[in-house]
Amino acid sequence: MAALSLGRRAASLPVAAHRVSSILQHGTLKQCRRRLQTTAPPRVSDFAFAFDIDGVLLRSSNPLPRAHKTLSYLQKQNIPFILLTNGGGKSETERVEELSQRLEVPLDVSMFVQSHTPFTELADDYKDKCILVTGGDGDKCRRVAENYGFTDVLTPADLITAFPTLWPFASPQNYKSYARPIPNRRLSSRDHSQRDGDNTVKVDAVFIFNDPRDWALDTQIILDLLLSQSGRLGSLSPKNGNNSLPNNGYQQDGQPLLYFSNPDLLWASAYHLPRLGQGGYKAAFEGVWRAVTNGAKLERRMFGKPHHGTFAFAEKKLENHRHALIGSGRSKIGTEGLKRVYMVGDNPESDVLGANDYQSASGSTWQSILVRSGVYSGGEPVHKPKVVVEDVWDAVQWGLEKEGWK
Repeated sequence: MAALSLGRRAASLPVAAHRVSSILQHGTLKQCRRRLQTTAPPRVSDFAFAFDIDGVLLRSSNPLPRAHKTLSYLQKQNIPFILLTNGGGKSETERVEELSQRLEVPLDVSMFVQSHTPFTELADDYKDKCILVTGGDGDKCRRVAENYGFTDVLTPADLITAFPTLWPFASPQNYKSYARPIPNRRLSSRDHSQRDGDNTVKVDAVFIFNDPRDWALDTQIILDLLLSQSGRLGSLSPKNGNNSLPNNGYQQDGQPLLYFSNPDLLWASAYHLPRLGQGGYKAAFEGVWRAVTNGAKLERRMFGKPHHGTFAFAEKKLENHRHALIGSGRSKIGTEGLKRVYMVGDNPESDVLGANDYQSASGSTWQSILVRSGVYSGGEPVHKPKVVVEDVWDAVQWGLEKEGWK
């Protein structure tokens, strides 16, 4: 009768009170608390994923099978991830908007690192200094550099338009639509020993943001600057070839520093065979440099996978993204820090090598997973990953199994 009376009284209670009353009929107060706690926010994992894009999530502009499924699953599970690509040539905002549409997954720039994103940390070093930016379509990379905080940016289009005899096989008319006049403050008189014209321009650094579209023009301009005196285009350093100096005098006279953003020799495009990437241009330029300087070393700084600086930059981004998930109110679990990152890529030379060699300052470990959906298609990879799988979904499932995630 007591149970029946309780049941009748419960029928008149509000819905929430009725649920508690029903639970109390079937267990103790301790059990009640345990059941109510099942509605607590999901945890944020202490591991994360980093995904290459071309050959892992996309093939050219087309999503690969199960890419959408993979990223959607991770977001629903509150598992942090970032996209870490050696691609570039556009602003992070523009690229993330495209990826969100193509993959049908909401993404944010906080989850995205492309080859030249780490250049943002160099903008203060070149404040009010003149840099040359090469690569990409039109002047998109110039605009990206300006968004990063670089204040004085030239392109090869500007130079060939201002100095038409700079490269005899280029037509300045082809570049006028996106060339800008060189500011007067950047023009200076040539040394009287120089020929052809009255003015020149001084460049403090060269940044290759993306794959050059005109290899010949870019090669000639960069070569001229690295052989110049103090970065003045059209000059020649008297130290070049002096064997009493380090590196036989080359790059010992205030020439601009040279930065590459992407060492990938090959990448997976819409064509069925891998295509040459910025690493192909780098190899070609190094060959020209060796031939011109009789074997002198080319001093340059490299960014992009597999280089440590890019992985360190990406890890900071990933930590910040994970902290945002934790602080969003969805979880207060997992605040002890990131323990593992699974790098999922298709290129043994960049994705696998970079993850295998990376030593984290914060103590996390990176593990490489190689997929067969891009550059790598089979055989013994030149750098051995933790595992080889078919695609991105299989890669994530392998990582989740290692973590015991259910």
